[in-house]
Amino acid sequence: MKVLLADDHPLFREGVKPVLHKLDPDLELIEAVDYPSAFACMHALGEVDLALIDLYMPGMSGVDGVIRFRAAFPVTPLVVLSASELAEDIHRLLAAGALGYITKSSPSEVILGALRLVLAGGVYIPPSLLDHHHSEFDPTRSAPLTSRQIEVLRELVKGQSNKQIAGELEVTEGTVKIHLAAIFRILKVNNRTEAVLVAQKMGLHETA
Repeated sequence: MKVLLADDHPLFREGVKPVLHKLDPDLELIEAVDYPSAFACMHALGEVDLALIDLYMPGMSGVDGVIRFRAAFPVTPLVVLSASELAEDIHRLLAAGALGYITKSSPSEVILGALRLVLAGGVYIPPSLLDHHHSEFDPTRSAPLTSRQIEVLRELVKGQSNKQIAGELEVTEGTVKIHLAAIFRILKVNNRTEAVLVAQKMGLHETA
């Protein structure tokens, strides 16, 4: 597994390394210290399995920097690591396509669990936002999903893996992950199981 870790604080990078190696003992870690070096690493590598980006680093301004990274590398699973716990920042980044937002105050087991969730195709949302997300969503109303997102959701209801969905729809697994991230944001759910439950309430059963 190849992971990009972009953070301008050496102590934090050193502290999170043991957590990352629990994902894969043979993990290859590429480090960047600001947005320019993060972009340079990505252009040089071509692709990584996961990108962990600090929200506030030199070179670009906060949320806009992450949004630009997401736009430049849309297939790369992106997780934001930040000391900020502002709901506005979190909402903007999830809406922009980040697959997770982990606060730096999180215990190592929470960080590890969040990264495993993202690598499995889910989206990690801080617990402080979950109640707010669920209270806003009414599954009896029509969700603004695209036709392709509905196709992906139907396959999800069948219990298909990302690889199986990609084969069925003739797209890449990376594209499936992007669609799932968008679906999770729109439905305001945190994982595949919750998405399936909402899909069933919407009438998107396996036989549909």
